Amino acid sequence: MDPDQEAIEELRQAIELSPRNVPLRRSLASMLMKRGDFSAAEAVFRDALAIAPQDMRLKCGLARAFWQQGKSGEAMVLLEQVSKSPDATADALLLYARLLEEDGQIRDAVAFYKLAVETDESVADEQMADRLGITSFSGTDPMAEVVEGKQRYAEQEGSDILPEMERPQIDFSQVGGMEEVKEQIRLKIIYPLTNAEMYKAYGKKIGGGILLYGPPGCGKTHLARATAGEIRAGFYSIGLSDVLDMWIGNSEKKLHELFQAGRRNQPCVMFFDEVDALGARRSDMRHSAGRQLINQFLSELDGVEGNNEGLLILAATNAPWHVDPAFRRPGRFDRILFVPPPDPEARAEILRIECHGKPQQNLDFALLAKQTAGFSGADLKAIVDIAVEGKLQAALKTGIPEPLCTADLQKAAKIHRPTTKEWFATARNHALYANEGGVYDDILKYLK
Repeated sequence: MDPDQEAIEELRQAIELSPRNVPLRRSLASMLMKRGDFSAAEAVFRDALAIAPQDMRLKCGLARAFWQQGKSGEAMVLLEQVSKSPDATADALLLYARLLEEDGQIRDAVAFYKLAVETDESVADEQMADRLGITSFSGTDPMAEVVEGKQRYAEQEGSDILPEMERPQIDFSQVGGMEEVKEQIRLKIIYPLTNAEMYKAYGKKIGGGILLYGPPGCGKTHLARATAGEIRAGFYSIGLSDVLDMWIGNSEKKLHELFQAGRRNQPCVMFFDEVDALGARRSDMRHSAGRQLINQFLSELDGVEGNNEGLLILAATNAPWHVDPAFRRPGRFDRILFVPPPDPEARAEILRIECHGKPQQNLDFALLAKQTAGFSGADLKAIVDIAVEGKLQAALKTGIPEPLCTADLQKAAKIHRPTTKEWFATARNHALYANEGGVYDDILKYLK
């Protein structure tokens, strides 16, 4: 037996005699990492964290073990937590910057790379700095398109025009499934309007906010529009381009004007898509401009400069873990609702709607629903599109259009894989390792 293996066995024996000795477990994991046995090191780090869940060195070690095995998602979740600690090491910050760069989050990668070098200059990586465009700060071209990993916003004429208010003609009857989510929206938004006197007797105000989260393509926007149609309210669909502005202070001004427009048209549903981009964690930001916009958003939700009575605010995000926790304070987005992929009944209804008006023959929607578990609404639409394209190709050759049949959609379902799997892989990591207060318990419940 080689000396290293002998030392590892001795450490294992010592841990058996002293199972709650965290330094022993940390030493064993470090030796396993040096030998390249990353899977075994991961197991030791996990056991040690079960004893000392706040140990920063254990978290860093587990993240590195994840990274060495190609488990980037798990590593990023852990390092996101570590990076917020004042005790974060330069090595951990640098590894987090690498993972952010690999994930395409260049701005954040720049910020954490610079923070790592400020913490310890010896970790500087010239090749990485070159890729991020931060090798020379003083020599940067002031007119360059990319500066420190950030692309300049192009100035757009008419960017101060408010989005048009809609009057949606759809309601909950046209939203397949999602009964639990719809009931929560009824309790928070619809019943206060339809039973105003009863709510007033209990001192409950009309209005408030709900944050919808879940994998992309599962109907969050459609549900928000149907909410406005259910109560015959005005509807503002607000995207990033409606708020963000290249000039300092203009984003806050535009956001205030949007809320004022909503207050003038009560009852009104304001829907913020991709709210994680507008309400990112302030602790993750290195520049004050982003923090000012978040502070303005929080101020508007609180109704500091106007009465929010009758103002109903819905927001959607695919990444709730990136939203500043202050948004979850009661009176703001005090309901956080998980919008899962559609259930079998909803999948059958979505397929029925997508196939409506198309040539078809004896389509078995119930069978198709069983065979498309995990597919989002957008995935189901893609399946129908693929099946239709196949029929069109055949019709162009024969000159005879044939109706869609169940086999066509089954074949298309094998070609198009569900896009929700990648989201759940990331979400599961957050639910397991960063689930403060049980915010993401619904994700774990769904995965079971």
